[in-house]
Amino acid sequence: MLPLILASSSPYRQQLLRQLGLPFTSESPAIDESPLPGEPPAVLVSRLARAKAEAVAGRYTQALVIGSDQVAELGGEVLTKPLDHRTAVSQLRACRGRRVTFHTGLCLLNSGSGGEQITCVPFEVEFRQLTDLQIEHYLRREQPYDCAGSFKVEGLGISLFTRLMGEDYSSLVGLPLIALCDMLMAEGVDPVVV
Repeated sequence: MLPLILASSSPYRQQLLRQLGLPFTSESPAIDESPLPGEPPAVLVSRLARAKAEAVAGRYTQALVIGSDQVAELGGEVLTKPLDHRTAVSQLRACRGRRVTFHTGLCLLNSGSGGEQITCVPFEVEFRQLTDLQIEHYLRREQPYDCAGSFKVEGLGISLFTRLMGEDYSSLVGLPLIALCDMLMAEGVDPVVV
């Protein structure tokens, strides 16, 4: 099996990838993640997933490199990582009682052959009618300032929703494992058999 490299420093993506039981290393891709003017969310995350994989793949002659990126979309507007408390409060207030679509881009790049597979996996969440008190308490407890949409679904964030809708729950956390397994198998790597 070619070395498997996760082009991400995200502890959430690393934790997800560990579920497959495959040996891998992680490297930060250090790319500009700015959206292009008028770029739709699905196109943005696909482009960034590919750019992350390419940035890391350039360091290896023979490797399978995984790139992933995620944004949340609310009413046509992109919600990124809030990075601070005030922005997180604003995001969660905007989301209350509404549906938010998370777009997660995934790219698997074979640095030896140059072959690449790219997809975007959508996942929707429906937020509760959150009170300001609930928002404040949630943010103080989990501090999800490094998470798109200002929540950690794998923690207390699950309590913020009335419904989850999608084909791959792991895409909501930031790395669509079902799609990744399909991509790995196309490269001759079966996580069940390895």
